[in-house]
Amino acid sequence: MPNLPRRRKPGAIKAPRFARFSRVRKSDAAAGRPRRGIFLLPNAFTTAALFGGFYAIVMAMNQRFDQACWAVFIAMVLDSLDGRVARLTNTQSEFGAQYDSLSDMVSFGAAPALVIYEWSLRGLGKLGWIAAFVYCAGAALRLARFNTNIEVVDKRFFQGLPSPAAAALVVGFVMMMTDPDINVSARKVDWISWGIALFAGLTMVTNVPFYSFKDVNFRKSVPFIVVFLIALALALLAIDPPKVLWPLFVVYGLSGYVVYLWRLAKGKPVSIIQTDEETLDPSERR
Repeated sequence: MPNLPRRRKPGAIKAPRFARFSRVRKSDAAAGRPRRGIFLLPNAFTTAALFGGFYAIVMAMNQRFDQACWAVFIAMVLDSLDGRVARLTNTQSEFGAQYDSLSDMVSFGAAPALVIYEWSLRGLGKLGWIAAFVYCAGAALRLARFNTNIEVVDKRFFQGLPSPAAAALVVGFVMMMTDPDINVSARKVDWISWGIALFAGLTMVTNVPFYSFKDVNFRKSVPFIVVFLIALALALLAIDPPKVLWPLFVVYGLSGYVVYLWRLAKGKPVSIIQTDEETLDPSERR
């Protein structure tokens, strides 16, 4: 007996032709889930910092070292703002955190390494590009370790020299040496440049603690003299930025070793990874 097609029940909806061969995925909006997007404001600051690093690379390749150094410093300012803007506007996201790390790798890893290599390390041959690579690799390892240890590190200290400070240490030296008042030939200080690049690169991957200034409460009232000292510092900076900025970052680059030796002398744990012996007050955590 032949098989006859079944009759559809009254009111049944006819399935579209070839429906069994098509798989239509519901959109997030149709499923009642909010669509994923990218917050514009903090990521705009990150993009601007990334542009500063890329611009520094282009200017270094064109032998415009003064503009390259200033581009890195401007990227530092923008990098310090994107996280604060995200917290103030409640627009933090995992995408923003990863994007910020990639931007930092360009602005404070690749750009300073290329700037100092093009300025003075090129004449040292293999030793020159090895020092530049050590700095670049140190920045990459520093950023990767920061992302993985962010939940277990004492917020009051950075584990190793932060990459923006390392970049300022490298490009600040180039900016000071190319200042018209100093105008020192790169060939006269090529080994000093080599030592600075190695010092900055290796210090980024050490366990030396550097004060992070994250426990400073800007909402508290301060004495009048503090405001006056800030105004005085800005005035000194405006007089001759290259000669003021680089010594400040040299002091900061050496301060971590002072803290390291002080903690060692006091018998405190040298590592800033949180342990049972040394725990933070909950009010000091961010």
